[in-house]
Amino acid sequence: MGKFTVPDKVLFVCTGSKCAKRGGKDLYKTAKKYAKFGKEEIEVIRIECTDRCDWAPVCTMSPGNTWLKEYSEKDVLKLLLAKD
Repeated sequence: MGKFTVPDKVLFVCTGSKCAKRGGKDLYKTAKKYAKFGKEEIEVIRIECTDRCDWAPVCTMSPGNTWLKEYSEKDVLKLLLAKD
């Protein structure tokens, strides 16, 4: 069996139809690039729908169960850089 690593942070990005149109798809691509070069181990996971379409785009960060709605990429990058 291979070694299973647990990342420091996990960013779940909704890329459902409404979120994707409002920036979710672009954020996913940007966050994936950032995660490769960041100091912490960050995993970026694309999710299909959070059923929160009225607040699109939506993403969530663990640990901490932090949710962002109607965010800009800058808001999310600040969250990725934040210390717990």
